Amino acid sequence: MIGFGFEQYLKGGKGQTILKLLVRLVVWGGMLIITIFPRTTYDIARLLGVEGNVNAVMMIAFLLVFLLIFKILSVIERIEHQITLLTRDQALHQIRKDERVGKS
Repeated sequence: MIGFGFEQYLKGGKGQTILKLLVRLVVWGGMLIITIFPRTTYDIARLLGVEGNVNAVMMIAFLLVFLLIFKILSVIERIEHQITLLTRDQALHQIRKDERVGKS
């Protein structure tokens, strides 16, 4: 996922921004660190005052919610872009129509 994020950013695909790339790096980089060093979850849990396996459930839930929000924001950005294009097209169409009416 990190490699895919870099690839999309470098290609400039689908509205990729530096913010999206950084978010992807933080989320998936964090998961990579936890995978390589699973003890870090216990250290984080102890730091936050959470004990037992609850921290794993909380982390997974947080990650899923975060990814859903990130996906929703991407969809909203795409819709806003489509609305902008449609508005511009309609405005240009109206200007051309008004110019034809004015010439007659």
